[in-house]
Amino acid sequence: MKMEADVVIVGTGVGGLFSALSLPRDQKIIMITKSDLESSDSFLAQGGICMLHDKDDYDSYFEDTMKAGHYENRKESVDLMIRSSREIIHDLIGYGVDFQKQETDESGNEAADNGGEKVEIQDIYAFTREGAHSRPRILFHADITGKEITSKLLAQVKQLSNVTLIEYTTMTDIIVENDECRGIIAQDKDGNEFEIHTENTIWASGGIGGRYKHSTNFPHLTGDALTISEKHGIRLEHLDYVQIHPTTLYSKKPGRRFLISESVRGEGAVLLNSKKERFVNELLPRDVVTKAIREEMEKEGTDHVWLSMEKLGKETIMGHFPNIYQHCLEEGYDVTKECIPVVPAQHYFMGGVWVDSDSKTSMEHLYAVGETSCNGVHGANRLASNSLLESLVFAKRAANKISGTENEVKVRELA
Repeated sequence: MKMEADVVIVGTGVGGLFSALSLPRDQKIIMITKSDLESSDSFLAQGGICMLHDKDDYDSYFEDTMKAGHYENRKESVDLMIRSSREIIHDLIGYGVDFQKQETDESGNEAADNGGEKVEIQDIYAFTREGAHSRPRILFHADITGKEITSKLLAQVKQLSNVTLIEYTTMTDIIVENDECRGIIAQDKDGNEFEIHTENTIWASGGIGGRYKHSTNFPHLTGDALTISEKHGIRLEHLDYVQIHPTTLYSKKPGRRFLISESVRGEGAVLLNSKKERFVNELLPRDVVTKAIREEMEKEGTDHVWLSMEKLGKETIMGHFPNIYQHCLEEGYDVTKECIPVVPAQHYFMGGVWVDSDSKTSMEHLYAVGETSCNGVHGANRLASNSLLESLVFAKRAANKISGTENEVKVRELA
């Protein structure tokens, strides 16, 4: 079987969905996903999404991102992400994403609902802080921000008559003509192979967690784009840059590990050893906290350490982290009354398919966005809550490049 379209997008996480929404409506788009539409890591993101808070925040946001990435970040990409962040947040609000608002600002709420260009987001919405951030600059929706953003984008894409969504379909290769990508070869759940011929291809196929025994990722995310890139000589970068999240709920059960968001520590939760003694600054970068946990586990001969949310108080826990509370309760832990066991697990891939600032790979007509790509934003270690923003910024840039729209970064005037 042979299908034809203007663009094929591999993956239905935020990168793929936002690419589709940002492309012209006269473009015929086919989107495929390896599982069901909602089984992307974008749905699992808990903490939130970063945004340049105000005009005085740029230098500290830039430095926080660079420092977390061990200064191996691509500076141009970091700059583009930060300066595009407010525009992206306005886009998301326009698509119906419901970020937590400050409780007292009635007039601000009305202005936000009207999508007002003059509204200052920092005066309307609540912000939280996570590890390695020098100040609160993270927008959130309870502890299921990824689900809130991705589900709203998916609902918008489903309304587009120019987009066809195909589930349970795996990309097995790309179609190459004259050293240019002209589509993909795919296989459905019954093993039937077919071709999708296109002018442009966008890889948004996620990370590599399925290659690990312990990971917070869905197991079907196995880095298929990397394998295909190696076959065709497509440039890859920093394949050893793999982030381990310091706090996942310890369990002896097989399968995906449940993430305990960094926002929990940002709000005051502390890490304790077996003697219930604090042993690390919980707001240090993820790799530093992970190393400290592993050293403590080795020193004590234990399989996990403990996380105490006692300082947060029941009201904050139930209001900001209801999903974490409920999941831990189902595992036998009441986080309002007791510590929970946590252990590091593979979480995020900072390397991937090399792309330029417009998300173009080294092969013509082939783009990569999200965790599949490596645009250099994250360096050697991703700063918390930069992943959703980075995916959205560079997905839009890929779509603009394909449609011939100039990728100018227009920063909204800040108060």
